[in-house]
Amino acid sequence: MGSKIKLLASDMIMSLMWVSSSVLIKRLVFNVLGFGSDAKGEVFKCGVSILNMFFFAWLSKVTKGGAYNPLTVLSPVFSGGFSTFLFTVGARIPAQVIGSIAGVRLMLDTFPEIGRGPRLNVDIHKGALTEGLLTFAIVSISLGLTVKLPGSFYMKTWISSFSKLTLHILGSDLTGGCMNPASVMGWAYARGDHITKEHIFVYWLAPVEATLLAVWTFSLIFRSQKGEKAKVKAEKSD
Repeated sequence: MGSKIKLLASDMIMSLMWVSSSVLIKRLVFNVLGFGSDAKGEVFKCGVSILNMFFFAWLSKVTKGGAYNPLTVLSPVFSGGFSTFLFTVGARIPAQVIGSIAGVRLMLDTFPEIGRGPRLNVDIHKGALTEGLLTFAIVSISLGLTVKLPGSFYMKTWISSFSKLTLHILGSDLTGGCMNPASVMGWAYARGDHITKEHIFVYWLAPVEATLLAVWTFSLIFRSQKGEKAKVKAEKSD
């Protein structure tokens, strides 16, 4: 029980920190360091963002599984036990949402002039498709890295961080390229539109369904590859 409470506390604190970090990075780059919204400023912001993702990957390792994204904790439980699934859906994800809401509120109270977070700039169908495809891509990449680079923290984090940043940029003008329902929930709650059909379909249902599809597809392909390797090995032994 103690380990679960620590995990919930880690999820909540990391979610608060993650939401806050996106605001703080922008203020550091554009307000403190004085970069403009040109190529040089954007490149520097991307570099800081990757360092930030390395920091959170290290936090996840230190906290033994702490996470700030519901999709991260959903991926493994789809193939796990029912009790783990209940704990994740009923406790960990709500903790992440609460942490994100607290983080957004903290940033709005500290910097009232900041924007109001990611918004849907296309119709609901295109938005759901965009978030779904982005989520499918990043979950597939993460699962692949887990299998191909099981012990390489730096290489795995570098590839994952660069992939997340690239996918975020690709979807930023359409949906915000979030791939994180908890963070979007924090901003949507602050705006008062967290229970709208657009928010639920685009930022929750589409990513969750894409995560489930990515896990199912990966397990199918990986199982097929393992079967082929076993068949080849058996033929060689004969």
